[in-house]
Amino acid sequence: MAETTAVSERSGISDPFERYRQMMFGISYRMLGTVVDAEDVVQETWLRWQRVDRDAIADPRGYLVRAVTRTAIDQMRRSRARREEYVGPWLPEPLLVSPDVAMESSLLGESLSMAVLVMMETLSPLERAVFVLHEVFGFSFPEVAAAVDRTETAVRQLGSRARRHVRLRNRRFEPDHRQAREITERFLTACLDGDVKALMAVLAPDVTMWADGNGHAETPRVPLRGAAAIAEYFASTAGRYPAGLVVRMHEQYDGTPAAVLATPAGVFAVVTADVDVADGLPRITAVRAVRNPEKLGRVPAGR
Repeated sequence: MAETTAVSERSGISDPFERYRQMMFGISYRMLGTVVDAEDVVQETWLRWQRVDRDAIADPRGYLVRAVTRTAIDQMRRSRARREEYVGPWLPEPLLVSPDVAMESSLLGESLSMAVLVMMETLSPLERAVFVLHEVFGFSFPEVAAAVDRTETAVRQLGSRARRHVRLRNRRFEPDHRQAREITERFLTACLDGDVKALMAVLAPDVTMWADGNGHAETPRVPLRGAAAIAEYFASTAGRYPAGLVVRMHEQYDGTPAAVLATPAGVFAVVTADVDVADGLPRITAVRAVRNPEKLGRVPAGR
């Protein structure tokens, strides 16, 4: 994704901070998984930028990347300490494509899907920083080493460990986006109806569901594993959804579908599903539902 920095450099914006703002947000969001934390990191970097002697900075882009990366690492360590008090599974805040929001290409790509962001959660703060800077944004290992204040040898080792943990999806075994959208819609219809037979038809036997509510919503506080357990759960919740609930399909930034469940009062949930092909048939292998209202305020409800 090296073209992302080139886009910024061609933007014609004179202030380096504004020129690289989207890139800095992209780095921060991928490292932290929430919009508010990413925005806080960018704001803290801006405050540091206001205090620095600009004439003494030969490479503003390098300075800003170092500043935002190190601030994000510090924020990530603080956030992980708070996670110990989180109720139930933690999921990244959804960042969905909306026709009302224009994002630069620095925010596009597979590394913004819910599935990949969840995989990044297995990384240490330094591993995640190296993975984001090198694998996603295309910075060289010497540039990454300067950003995280480590030797190039250490950074290469960190990058190798990160790549072993984070695998971008194998496109050979994925359905096309139309199929993925269709099976996601069938799954949600079956969930709202409590239709066990229809659920069993779209779920892989070893499917897992994570629901992020942080105690604000009646959601399972442990992952549900297996098609039967998930079907039983939705059969038990049918008829308990709020009045006026509608499902609107959006996309994640990698083009895969995301369902926004909304009422006239606002967004009720965002649901994403991993869909893989086995024996020629698409099946849902993972479900992630975000119900924590603190993570839904920026989600476009649509019309």
